[in-house]
Amino acid sequence: MFATFGIITPTVAVIALVIALVIFGPGKLPDLGKALGKGINEFKSATNGDDKEEEKKEEKKEVSKSE
Repeated sequence: MFATFGIITPTVAVIALVIALVIFGPGKLPDLGKALGKGINEFKSATNGDDKEEEKKEEKKEVSKSE
């Protein structure tokens, strides 16, 4: 059997989804997925978006100065 370190195989993904379904139930699973997706997006924006936030602040300052 081959070792697959760091790679999620389809079998492992299905087993993880079944376990999550049993633990959280079908009602909470969509909310859990939504929260997970939101957390991932916030993490990505925090790691890549620092420059963008600073640019937005500078633009707001420029707009308020010109008014």
